[in-house]
Amino acid sequence: MLVSGKEIMAVAKEKKFAVPAFNAGSGQLLNAVMEACEEAKSPVMIAIHPDELSFLTDSFVDQVKYLANHSKVPVCIHLDHGASYEQVIHAIQLGFTSVMIDASHLPYEENIEISKKVVAAAHPVGVSVEAELGTIGDTGNTVEGGVSEVIYTDPKVAQDFIDKTGVDSLAVAIGTAHGIYPKDVDPKLRLDILEEIEKATDIPLVLHGGSSNPDEEIAKAVTMGVNKINISSDIKIVFANKLREILNSGNSEIREPNVLFPDCMKETKKVALEKIKLFNSIDQAKHYFN
Repeated sequence: MLVSGKEIMAVAKEKKFAVPAFNAGSGQLLNAVMEACEEAKSPVMIAIHPDELSFLTDSFVDQVKYLANHSKVPVCIHLDHGASYEQVIHAIQLGFTSVMIDASHLPYEENIEISKKVVAAAHPVGVSVEAELGTIGDTGNTVEGGVSEVIYTDPKVAQDFIDKTGVDSLAVAIGTAHGIYPKDVDPKLRLDILEEIEKATDIPLVLHGGSSNPDEEIAKAVTMGVNKINISSDIKIVFANKLREILNSGNSEIREPNVLFPDCMKETKKVALEKIKLFNSIDQAKHYFN
């Protein structure tokens, strides 16, 4: 069932769980996470970054739509980290049901203006809008990008931003970073800031870049008002590691995709199921059907 971001997260906010948003950078990743969500009866957001879309081409969205329309769980197609108004409009035209405009690196008033402009274009056609306030860190080579130093979301201005833009969900910066942290870095979420933001705002909150944060912190964040969590590095790393193992096995005759990829997809599915459980999203699909 294809739904909007607003629809999928409204239930998550009411029932106190987080919808997993998996970055599907290939058809194999897409099928693996969809299998996991069907098995776990979990709603899902299939997130596609503009760089991923450029690689996959626009036709990939039709594949996602097909799976969504034939799925027994709610599925939202989400543009992850749209960097411009033009990228967002293109995604809407392709059939995305949720878009993110990430102008968090711009001055506050400019972030408001472009986010407001996106809302004005998206809402009339039933597309939800996510924006970001504060900055998410970046640990290295990720499509999502980020900054080297996190600027925490200011709880005092969060609701002002929501009121002025009309966005449906807000990505908050509370100490996460895209990618996997170096071994000598011990990441820690600022749950105190999250608590203040949740008290000050009235829409679902989104967490980006939590790959290296301890599971107990992520689980706690869900109980404190995070209703969508992005997963990219975790599923891609296990896929790539398994593929390396297969390619380095010594059998140079292995070449068929249906031989190379199934075991990689199994590893991806395992991680997806772990995340679904961590986010308290198992068996939550039932709340979307009358």
